[in-house]
Amino acid sequence: MDINLTLVVQGLAFFFTTLLVMKFGWPHIIGAIDERQKKIADGLAAAEAGQRELADAKVKEADLLKDARVKAGEIHDRANSQYNQIVDQAKTDAAAEGARQIAMAEAEIANLSHKAKDHLRGQVSALAVAAAEKLIRKEIDPAVHKQLLDELIAEL
Repeated sequence: MDINLTLVVQGLAFFFTTLLVMKFGWPHIIGAIDERQKKIADGLAAAEAGQRELADAKVKEADLLKDARVKAGEIHDRANSQYNQIVDQAKTDAAAEGARQIAMAEAEIANLSHKAKDHLRGQVSALAVAAAEKLIRKEIDPAVHKQLLDELIAEL
């Protein structure tokens, strides 16, 4: 065999094989490559969208955290304000209760003092009558005795 004929036959076989592959195999290969490229492009787009969503979520998280800190500060301030109000109210109530108890004690003291003065007046008048009776050594009429005691009480 001749090298030229072998080369021509091999060339023709290569040409027909290439033609068959291009007609029947190549569209499937190109379709698979296009599908793969589309999947890769979709994956990259999804990754970019995920990155954007992650960045948005981080921004939202920061905003929510900031709002939560502000609200926590407001709640803390309100709690301190209520605490101060409660303490002030308790002080006011305690002062009012102390004043009320002092007033009651003063009224009780005044009442007891008045009773003691009345009792002492009665004793003083009884002693005065007894002393006067001893001095005079005679009995005084009970009506006169009562009148004298009333006058003595009035003077004291």
